[in-house]
Amino acid sequence: MAALNVCFCSKLPPLSSPTKSLPLPRNSPSQFETTAPSFPLRYYAPQGAQIRSSLSSLCESISKASVLALLSASIVFASDPALAFKGGGPYGAGVTRGQDLTGKDFSGKTLIKQDFKTSILRQANFKGAKLLGASFFDADLTGADLSDTDLRGADFSLANVTKVNLSNANLEGALATGNTSFKGSIITGADFTDVPLRDDQRVYLCKVADGVNPVTGNETRETLLCK
Repeated sequence: MAALNVCFCSKLPPLSSPTKSLPLPRNSPSQFETTAPSFPLRYYAPQGAQIRSSLSSLCESISKASVLALLSASIVFASDPALAFKGGGPYGAGVTRGQDLTGKDFSGKTLIKQDFKTSILRQANFKGAKLLGASFFDADLTGADLSDTDLRGADFSLANVTKVNLSNANLEGALATGNTSFKGSIITGADFTDVPLRDDQRVYLCKVADGVNPVTGNETRETLLCK
């Protein structure tokens, strides 16, 4: 915008000063024979210069304002890169993708389809949150509290879910592919219905599984297809 203003203002054509001719008085030739000039008298109106000066001042003000606005925006984005990319889902306007959210409190919040991809969420509190379809792809959830959460359809692919409290969480249809690890997590009352787990993770979880999910009424061991 500043560049456009500068270009526009710099190309203002010069305003010609209007001129007017002053007719000579029609007196007798003898009266002005020795004093009347042989050419018409003219005077220059000052309006043209004043208009050009006003337009130049206006353009200069607009250009300065545009430059300051662009400079301010650059400083804001440079100081907080998170503002340059909105990774939040439709029910959470905050930026949560690729961020360090260690210890953040999301308890009881509605975060449907929220994007937490590659974020650091160590010891974060999600207790009782609605996280349907949320993405924790390649995120670090070590020590986080996900108890009593609705995690149906959530994506835990490649996520670190070690030492996480998943008590009474509903994970029906969630994804847990790749190197996702639930080592050391509490899963009492958690529902793992239709969650695709690696064989080694299923075997591990079956060793610590117990309880019944209070929402679905399903036993944790049954949802894990434990033998």
